[in-house]
Amino acid sequence: MEVQIASLCDTAADYSGKLCLLGAFDTILAAKFPAQHPFCSVALRIVFRDTDEGKHTLRVNLIDADGQSLLPGMPVTPLDIRMPENQFFATVNLVFNLQGMRFNKPGQYSVDITLDEQMIARIPLQVLNMPVGQGGGGFPEPSV
Repeated sequence: MEVQIASLCDTAADYSGKLCLLGAFDTILAAKFPAQHPFCSVALRIVFRDTDEGKHTLRVNLIDADGQSLLPGMPVTPLDIRMPENQFFATVNLVFNLQGMRFNKPGQYSVDITLDEQMIARIPLQVLNMPVGQGGGGFPEPSV
């Protein structure tokens, strides 16, 4: 198994086996806290080989700097990997849409991806306090 893409983005979709994502990011700027990010997606592209065949469980979790889950109700995604005949690998695209992510304070966060309880990817996310009108250094105005 190999994770080819793990990205936090504005939106993503799977179109006939093609993973399309728009607006990949790793920083959220907030004018005040608590802050809420209205909508984003986690886009994953995973390659499975014949040794990966069988049933698996995948979980996406948003973790704060203290290791606490900010998405405790996020369901587990079941995967049943079957290798098509005459193929050497199978690629799976997954998109998870996250609404209303709430951040109580600025800090370092991550989106952790686990397969069968084993970490397969960690997407870093920083949430910064940037009062409106204080943009600079290449950062856009706050988005939340």
